Amino acid sequence: MKFKSAYLSAVAAAVLLAVPALHAKTFKWSSASDIPTLDIHSQNNALGNGVHAAIYDALVYYNSKTFKPEPQLATAWQQVSPTQMRFTLRQGVKFSDGSSLTADDVVYSITRSMAKTSNHAVFAQGIDKVVKVNDNTVDILLKAPTPTLLNQLTELRIMSRAWAEKNKSLEPKDIKTQDETFAHRNAMGSGPYMVKEWLPDQRLVMVANPHYWGKNPTNVTEIVYTPIKSQATRLAALLSGETDFVLDPSPQDLGRLRSNANIKVLDGAENRTIFLGMDQFRDELVGSSVKGKNPLKDVRVRKALYQAIDINAIQRVTMRGLGEATGTLISPQVNGWTKKADARWPYDVSAAQKLLADAGYPQGFEVDFACPNNRYINDEAVCQAITAMWARVGIKAKLRTLPLVTYFPMIQRYEASIYMLGWGVPTFDALYSLQSLVRSVGAGGDGNYNVGRYSNPQMDALVERVKVETDLKSRNELIEKALVLSHEDVAYLPLYNQVIPWAMKKNIEVVHRADNRLDWRLIKVN
Repeated sequence: MKFKSAYLSAVAAAVLLAVPALHAKTFKWSSASDIPTLDIHSQNNALGNGVHAAIYDALVYYNSKTFKPEPQLATAWQQVSPTQMRFTLRQGVKFSDGSSLTADDVVYSITRSMAKTSNHAVFAQGIDKVVKVNDNTVDILLKAPTPTLLNQLTELRIMSRAWAEKNKSLEPKDIKTQDETFAHRNAMGSGPYMVKEWLPDQRLVMVANPHYWGKNPTNVTEIVYTPIKSQATRLAALLSGETDFVLDPSPQDLGRLRSNANIKVLDGAENRTIFLGMDQFRDELVGSSVKGKNPLKDVRVRKALYQAIDINAIQRVTMRGLGEATGTLISPQVNGWTKKADARWPYDVSAAQKLLADAGYPQGFEVDFACPNNRYINDEAVCQAITAMWARVGIKAKLRTLPLVTYFPMIQRYEASIYMLGWGVPTFDALYSLQSLVRSVGAGGDGNYNVGRYSNPQMDALVERVKVETDLKSRNELIEKALVLSHEDVAYLPLYNQVIPWAMKKNIEVVHRADNRLDWRLIKVN
């Protein structure tokens, strides 16, 4: 954010007055990629969303140990009717510029999340409109009963309407274009920290917000994030003390890190599933050797691609155990997961070759294959391994890898024939995945990451029923049917659920979260 130096000096002074100098600490952390934007609605990216939570508050937020929504900007809520929820707002909350947060800001922010250029409409699923009742109360009116509303609201953060209007950022930045708004590179929220400086792909510096409404228990007054793409360089930075914490240590370095007396490693299963998507929409694939038709529209071809992947070898060799093989699109931590839905098509090279021959491609074909190279654990190496496996059955995948900031806009422009995606579930409910990934592309977040444009009317009907079903048993039965249908259609090629290790210096205290994000309120530097 572009602050005047005098203002920054005043902020620094306020922070030092608020926290004794001996206790003020800087927390330096790193991972492979940078956040894509500071605009809270422009891109639905887990790394970015986690950083945004340091700067902006939501009405409710997860307790990092129970993952139950608890009060943040809302102190209480009640269900007035099946389609009306009333929220009582916390009084005395100020943004980091000292201005008061109002009910109007809440109405504006949640409405902004539903804009055409927003990638957060999936979190506003079921919301019809937000209305101001009085200065301290807002109502969320629903199109139909929405059982996951509170979970969704943990990702709908609140920004200042006056600030957005002043800086011509009333609408979210369109991530599919190169156009920039002020809110893309600047931020102003009510969270515990505020942005001092962001130099994309270099560093992000956040300092304590002197107007923060809460009692921040951490002793950290400055947070410095440095994206470091090279695994070796990230490791060296941690070992030398240049950084305190690495979000994504490489699997091959974990043994060395665990044996270092000055380092500690925390492990935990992430609620993120890694899979491959396929263009099932175009009549002819761009860059394919097959002309006049799209082989990925044929379920036999998709199944052949699936059965040609030796997932156990990837899990054992490439991921070094940091991946649990899966046959579905959600992990076991997510509501709706069942063993039945998690069944995989078996690895079988002969079966894959027969499927290709039956589909009319006995010699295989060439196809575009796009992957990120700095987003998921060993993402590029996994794609290289899959490329070699496909070659055995005649599929000549032309692998191209891109950094996060260019990869995601590219796939959302539908420019990849086969692509890798990792899907975490912030709501911890399968609807988030079903609506985003297998629902036909539409309005209100439907199919917002269905960039292969898979479409099945039967699936759409199931997803629509899941959205509004309030009986948990009936709802989970619908979810299972949808996940089994995705398996039968081979809508995607599920790979594995990530296991996430965090590496840090011994003097760092954090709480490991299944959504692979830091809780800024619970970090301590001893």
